[in-house]
Amino acid sequence: MNSHISLRRLVAATAVAYAVNAASLSDNCTTTSEVDSVSLEDICTTAYAQSVLPDTDSYPGITIDSTSVTTSIVTNSSVSSEWYPASTIEYCNVTFAYSHNGIKDDIVHVTYWVPSPDSFQNRYVSTGGGGLAINSGSEYIPSGIIVGAVSGITDGGFGSFDTDWDAVFLLANGTINWQSVYMFGYQAHRELATVGKELTRNFFNMSGSTKLYSYYQGCSEGGREGWSQVQRFADQFDGAAIGAPAFRYGQQQVNHLIGNVVEQTLGYYPPPCELEKVMNLTIAACDPMDGLADGIISRSDLCKLKFDLDSTIGEAYSCAATEAGVDSSDAPQTQGSPAQNGTVTAEAIAVVSAYLDGIHNSEGERVYLSYQPGAEFDDTATQFDPETGAWGPSISGLGGEWVGRFLELRDTNTLSTLDNVTYDTLEEWMKLGMQRYYDSLQTTYPDLSDFEAAGGKVIHVHGEQDFSIPTASSVRYYESVRGVMYGGLGFNESVAALDGFYRLYLVPGAGHCSTNGYQPGGPWPQTTLQAVIKWVEDGVEPDTLGGTGNIDTICRWPLRPLWSGNGTSFDCVYHQESIDTWSYALDAYSVPLY
Repeated sequence: MNSHISLRRLVAATAVAYAVNAASLSDNCTTTSEVDSVSLEDICTTAYAQSVLPDTDSYPGITIDSTSVTTSIVTNSSVSSEWYPASTIEYCNVTFAYSHNGIKDDIVHVTYWVPSPDSFQNRYVSTGGGGLAINSGSEYIPSGIIVGAVSGITDGGFGSFDTDWDAVFLLANGTINWQSVYMFGYQAHRELATVGKELTRNFFNMSGSTKLYSYYQGCSEGGREGWSQVQRFADQFDGAAIGAPAFRYGQQQVNHLIGNVVEQTLGYYPPPCELEKVMNLTIAACDPMDGLADGIISRSDLCKLKFDLDSTIGEAYSCAATEAGVDSSDAPQTQGSPAQNGTVTAEAIAVVSAYLDGIHNSEGERVYLSYQPGAEFDDTATQFDPETGAWGPSISGLGGEWVGRFLELRDTNTLSTLDNVTYDTLEEWMKLGMQRYYDSLQTTYPDLSDFEAAGGKVIHVHGEQDFSIPTASSVRYYESVRGVMYGGLGFNESVAALDGFYRLYLVPGAGHCSTNGYQPGGPWPQTTLQAVIKWVEDGVEPDTLGGTGNIDTICRWPLRPLWSGNGTSFDCVYHQESIDTWSYALDAYSVPLY
């Protein structure tokens, strides 16, 4: 569906003479041939972009700087990602700045990629960030152009598109820049979408009666950003494609330290090669539990039920020595390691078992959940000390900075030591982060009734072997929404009700927001955004998702994949015992932890 474009407006703004007589055309009534006569070059000018900037009424409290507008045409750009099919795209890059009224030295930059008029499909897409970045640069934004949408990113007001939130979080040691917290938490994306949708309407001169479909796509921190909008602003997006969201932020960031504290508590720091051996043996043992030996764990829940980690003790491992990496200035960037040879020890299995079990406090209460068997052991990383000839701690940068900067309010990128840090300490840190940032970063509000009433749709995906954000984190949120919204219904009825607007898919063998090199051939739902669009615009409910790799069907929760007939028949099945393995009673909290 092509947008109807006002040629009179384009001619006035760009001073381009068209073959058609603009004066004889009424707004929003052009023919296909007239629309096709307007090119990307015609609309991609600074003058035209300035003329279609949203007015102050579109978002009270901000002022757009028209002098900041820049435009540039990009053609024949080849893009590819696990989040969209490989494509060659062209677009107009429109960038400008705005400020919040009353805030000194406040500048927020936004970029919108605008498709050519003949490709525009009456759509707008916002895309999110990752880690402590509020945008992912050019990683996700092409997805909008591919589906015929204006596609946007924001810098959150942090100084530039390459500046992460941590660079501006503190005004001084002990003093939080709360504006940055709320911008990162949800406000910047609210503004990006609100301004972006109005800009889109103006750019293509859409009438008020013409529907502009709006969407969101993001993974990890970008996934949390997406939920921050769905939970707060019911009518902002018609649909959202969300992956592995980093919500439950107070717990999630501290959880990166669990491996370090487990190793310190048990007094054993496994060589990386030993842990890699345990992971590979787990994959080999659990792969066929789904009914097909294909190198992919599709049923990590069955792995939890049936696989005995102790069976790996005594298995031999061997890894070659590695050299330290260097950058252009010859400064060491990655530490080298010696050759590693040995057999899997009982001490290593004790570490792995405690790590996968998740944090419990000294009273035996469960504080948080952990990763699925078969996932990489990123948060248990160790480093070799050439002076002692032994392996020792390598403190997680994500967890270390969260505690040092965001909890202790010091200008630091990590913790220098974990001396005297216990499981109870981790619990205290988790509760502190949850309480301090509950209204900005926790992002687990479970009542989505307003979003449902607005007709919104969400497809939520999570890799089953995610090593950074536990897959069970997404299951817990889904189940929280189901319980809060439909607690009075039976299980089947509540699942069916939630299926009406929110569906969760666990991706076999996948890692964090992508496929997994340790399980080659595993799928990723590359066209998740397209599935959301079909659901919203055409009413095509996604019973399953399509996948790349060797598995083309991804089941929606709570159904689980199962092969039969030596891999000749595939089904999405109900298995209560498996479902139960994803449920955790977090009894360390006196209030619900959604």
